[in-house]
Amino acid sequence: MSRWKGLPEELDPHVRQLVVRLRRVKDHSGLSLRRLAAQTGYSTSSWERYLAGRSLPPREAVEAMARLGGDDPVRLLALHEVAAEAWGKGADRQSEPAGDGTGAGPDPQSPPPGAKTGAETGTGPRTEPGTEPVTDLGTELGTGAPRPPGRALRVTLIAGSVALVLAVAATVLLAVRLTDGEGGAAAADLTATAATAPGSREESQPPRYTCRAERIDGRWYAGNSRTQKAILANGHAGPEVAEAQCLLREAGLSPGAVDGIFGPHTERAVRALQKRADLVVDGIIGPHTWKALRE
Repeated sequence: MSRWKGLPEELDPHVRQLVVRLRRVKDHSGLSLRRLAAQTGYSTSSWERYLAGRSLPPREAVEAMARLGGDDPVRLLALHEVAAEAWGKGADRQSEPAGDGTGAGPDPQSPPPGAKTGAETGTGPRTEPGTEPVTDLGTELGTGAPRPPGRALRVTLIAGSVALVLAVAATVLLAVRLTDGEGGAAAADLTATAATAPGSREESQPPRYTCRAERIDGRWYAGNSRTQKAILANGHAGPEVAEAQCLLREAGLSPGAVDGIFGPHTERAVRALQKRADLVVDGIIGPHTWKALRE
């Protein structure tokens, strides 16, 4: 485990967090600075400055360090993005004097007075010769640029339109399935409700059914429904019930009024038909009872 020197106190917390993480990754890799330089393409002196917090490493150097140390590159690059932004802001405020009275000159890594920093030019902090400039991860991934005005509204409108289309399609599909077979009675009720306006006179009037018995392909039909599988019992209503009532009349069994309502009279007539046809006498119309009604 390397014994690291303390980082400068004036170092931004985001940059400090990136440097500390890079130090841990280097320790985990077990590489010396010389071997690290040989495997990443960045010089030993460059890595010394990066790990001492005196210079911001390029994005490619951070990614190479993550690869060698077996660390998550996404997390390291996210830390680098935040650190690069903080480094650029710090460069705008930083102004080094020509000397500090000790004979030492300005830090070679600091921008000269009056020069534009990476935050002003958009090129990022200066790097070593032969290395690529630091890039902004948010810019590369398309997440750094602000969204154009109105984009959120357009996305919301599109999502709402899609949801409305799906809801309408689901309603139509439900109506189609209800009208096929067993759900015919419920679909008829739904259609009658939608066809009449609230408060109209037709809303309270029950549908009228007629019996027009005719034989088609060896089966009897009364003109109200052609179903042969709908399950009907006491309490059901709709054109299938009216069809069964008409066929019961044709069979000489009175179901009462042909009103499309499965009541006690209709149930008694169904039981009589089932007894005559040697079926299970349960008063419920199913496929076998329909077969007996249409024969």
